Amino acid sequence: MSTVQPLALADRLSRMAESATIKMASMARELKAQGHDVISLSLGEPDFDTPDHIKEAAKQALDEGYTKYTPVPGLQELREAVCTKLKRDNHIEVSPNQIVVSNGAKQSIANICLALLNPGDEIIILAPYWVSYSEIVKLAEGKAVILGSTIEEDYKVSPKKIEAAITDRTKAILFSSPCNPTGSVYTSDELKAIAEVVQHHENIHIIADEIYEYINFTEEGHSSIGSFPEVADRTITVNGFSKGFAMTGWRLGYMAAPLQIAKACAKIQGQITSGATAFGQKAAAYALLADMKPTHDMRTAFLKRRDMMIELLSEIPGMQVNQPKGAFYIFPNITAFFGRKHAEGTINDANDFCEYLLNKAHVAVVTGEAFGAPNCFRISYASSEAHLREAVKRMKVALSELK
Repeated sequence: MSTVQPLALADRLSRMAESATIKMASMARELKAQGHDVISLSLGEPDFDTPDHIKEAAKQALDEGYTKYTPVPGLQELREAVCTKLKRDNHIEVSPNQIVVSNGAKQSIANICLALLNPGDEIIILAPYWVSYSEIVKLAEGKAVILGSTIEEDYKVSPKKIEAAITDRTKAILFSSPCNPTGSVYTSDELKAIAEVVQHHENIHIIADEIYEYINFTEEGHSSIGSFPEVADRTITVNGFSKGFAMTGWRLGYMAAPLQIAKACAKIQGQITSGATAFGQKAAAYALLADMKPTHDMRTAFLKRRDMMIELLSEIPGMQVNQPKGAFYIFPNITAFFGRKHAEGTINDANDFCEYLLNKAHVAVVTGEAFGAPNCFRISYASSEAHLREAVKRMKVALSELK
């Protein structure tokens, strides 16, 4: 009797980790399918629907016949709208041929890494970081150099630490602000200090992920590092429509880059996915220049939830919580729970902590290990107030039973 030999898959798969957020969401769905009432706070997806005026723009585009292939870097109309938006909101001036529209901001980041990195080249990633950053760098055969930070530092990396990490193999610095997973926001002064470090290294680019731009609770508002003249010609600004416009399923993102990099990314994208959906791009162009009230209303709702969650979580003994200034995440430090025991075992790390909450409290959250911060875990409060209150109530009870 013959036996089936294991398929010899590419080595790159063994070097990559599965997305922890997607994995936890899958585990939560499996538990729910077994009949359990699971509250999932694991995915970074607004619980709001896409605003009606944007959906209507997509319907109109369909009626007008926008059902064909688009240019690889995007419809001219959308690229011009992005330029208008960047000048209006970010004080960044670029031309449409510096814009590449992709199937989500994640693809934009992948295009950039594939365009910039040769094997062994380094990208400095400011941690905590979004789970896919390091894996995308690995996929591009680069080396992710992780610079950590703590809750006491408001999860922000100092310019001094960045300067010390730069080597002759450094090709870029990658970070998000507002940050996924921490919600931290780099101020204008903090970004300027980073820019002053980078300006002395002519071969280093900055990749600024600004997907949470519109979910910002600071009085200062959002600042873009690409607006500083000293690094304007070496900054790649990445953004999209999923968070600020509740358009996650539309899969639309974009980048604004130096022309040479934009052309390189379009070349790569042309051999992988080509252009993004036509009618979606039409609606996205309309969204950027239309009424922003629904976006501002979402921000107000998220701020209310943030304040509620900080208050509730702070009532749990051992839970160390700061005050994130943006996005819709809270990233508590949970080292106080390490070493504590329950009926099935011991909480040795954040992975055990999250697994315990899933199985005991039926609340799905994500381990901080996936974000480069093994002492923490991520809560997404992109859910109803009722679900959030119930989730924290369950967590409090489950954690109180640890010995």
